[in-house]
Amino acid sequence: MKKITILIFVFALLCAPANAQSILQRLGNRAKNAVENNIGNKVEKGINDILDGKAGKNNNGNNQNEEDAFEQDAEAAPADEKVDFEEIQAKSDFKRGGTVFFEDTLAGEQIGEFPSKWDLLGGSEVEVVNIKSVKAIRMEDSRIQPLMEEKEYLPEEFTIEFDVLAQPAQEGSGWDGTLDLYMNGENDSRVFDIRMSPEFHPYYGNEYNGISWGWGAENPSGNKMTGEPGTQTIKKYLKKNDWNHIAISFNKRAFKMYLNYQRIVNIPNMVQPRSWQLYAFSDSDKGIFIKDIVMAKGAVELYERNATDYSSAVEKAIAETGKFVTNNILFETGKATLKPESMDEIQKVADYMKKNPTARFEVQGHTDNQGSDAINDPLSQQRAEAVVVALEDLGVDPFNLRAVGKGSHEPVADNKTEEGRAQNRRVEFIKK
Repeated sequence: MKKITILIFVFALLCAPANAQSILQRLGNRAKNAVENNIGNKVEKGINDILDGKAGKNNNGNNQNEEDAFEQDAEAAPADEKVDFEEIQAKSDFKRGGTVFFEDTLAGEQIGEFPSKWDLLGGSEVEVVNIKSVKAIRMEDSRIQPLMEEKEYLPEEFTIEFDVLAQPAQEGSGWDGTLDLYMNGENDSRVFDIRMSPEFHPYYGNEYNGISWGWGAENPSGNKMTGEPGTQTIKKYLKKNDWNHIAISFNKRAFKMYLNYQRIVNIPNMVQPRSWQLYAFSDSDKGIFIKDIVMAKGAVELYERNATDYSSAVEKAIAETGKFVTNNILFETGKATLKPESMDEIQKVADYMKKNPTARFEVQGHTDNQGSDAINDPLSQQRAEAVVVALEDLGVDPFNLRAVGKGSHEPVADNKTEEGRAQNRRVEFIKK
């Protein structure tokens, strides 16, 4: 029988430092048909035997360890495009920071114990194991972070590196295992989040399980960004049945992430991370394995951004959005009479318009919903006309201006609150 499993993942990027609210990011959604065959059974049995300590002997008399379990499916997997990983590493711009301040090779750690250089934040299935002939941290439905003296320990420039094992998924599993990497800014606000899926299905024709390596981030302006490298990119650069090198570089504002030295995330302007953690979970008992974790001060060289030097907020807004919106042009209540404190803002608009004498503008007046349309519609028109007159008095060519009253019909905020009504009472200068 075929088994259909549909999984929808949603992960949160906390965006407000004060209250740690979250943004939603779509990470992936794919239906997979599980096929019962001998390959899946062998993979599942081999992995379970390893974790249970039941591995036998191979023809050379050595322990038949996890290498056999992870590699026995190779014949059934179709040939992937050959990738020269040494060449990719040689050409990669990633370089480890110059000063290492955290390193865990797991040397000296006791098998079966919790790794001594880490803290447990949730779950309990974390231990040091032997896997593919090396020591590694096994995680299952658990969350950990480096054990550091300070809560916020990442410097302005840093690199983070670790290896994660790509494994065949357990037969009957819809998605099997994922590893989330969270990065927090000040006050534990989430500034970056990526979900990695180091699993593949050899008995599904070597296809991946449908969970994208989707990420979410926040820039200093509070904007939320999302993206993903794409399934084909991950299929090409993820080494199956092997360790994969994950690397991160952050330099003042620029965030870069690499899979086996191939850059898969490139964010030019992101909020400064101060700490990070790993969260592993799955719908099987196989677990996620990581090793060789290194943090270093220093990062990939920062490139200069050629930002336009705007002379005013008016110029910047019009250049970027085609309009300038302001709540600083004020009128007497229920009237179209400008308050004296409005003239500073109108002067800034006049300066821009005189600097750009061929640009034509629609001056829109907007009100809140207090009162009827019969009152607000003509009032907004009169207020727009009052602003046009003020601009003319400051030397702006009236030929380039047209007053339009919008009343309360185009709100930008909730009229149920005073704060929202204040935002709706505005003047917009729209370039035509």
